[in-house]
Amino acid sequence: MSSLPAEVSHITTHVLDTGTGRPASGVKATLEAKTASGWQEIGSGFTDGDGRIRNLGPVQVEVGTYRVGFDTGAYFGKQGTETFFPTVTIDFQVSSTTDHYHVPLLISPFAYSTYRGS
Repeated sequence: MSSLPAEVSHITTHVLDTGTGRPASGVKATLEAKTASGWQEIGSGFTDGDGRIRNLGPVQVEVGTYRVGFDTGAYFGKQGTETFFPTVTIDFQVSSTTDHYHVPLLISPFAYSTYRGS
């Protein structure tokens, strides 16, 4: 993995709706860092038409524990679709200050999946 260009966050995400087979646009995501006093929000945004957030947080983050919370309830609610998971929270470890951390999320009304992307 390589360093990021200045216009892209150190941590990015991509949300795909596996129920429709399309990108999930308009999903709010919040990035938090774990600190000695608890979780601190360091960025947020909404997925674009391609289901991506390229500027979720700072261009550079430190080694540590982070989490991304997704407001899936609002996304499915706008579609008039019931969902079992109103929020999805993914905790992960940043172990390098030069790597790009991509946190994709695959969602459907009653399931979700994630993995370490690139």
